[in-house]
Amino acid sequence: MSALFNFQSLLLVILLMICTCSYVRSIAPSLIDRNKEGFLGLFFMSARIGERLSPYVALSCIAMAVTLLVQ
Repeated sequence: MSALFNFQSLLLVILLMICTCSYVRSIAPSLIDRNKEGFLGLFFMSARIGERLSPYVALSCIAMAVTLLVQ
């Protein structure tokens, strides 16, 4: 089953994208910052979300991990 048709998998993919983009931007900011518009701008926006809402993203990752372990 694709991640697009399973809501929990879609949330997991979004959380992983936010965390990955934030990490890559902290290591090499030029990779993310050069594409602020268009399709690749999604990575820039994901990095911004990860930076600005990091406590909530971390809590979401913990909650997702617990739900995956319980299932």
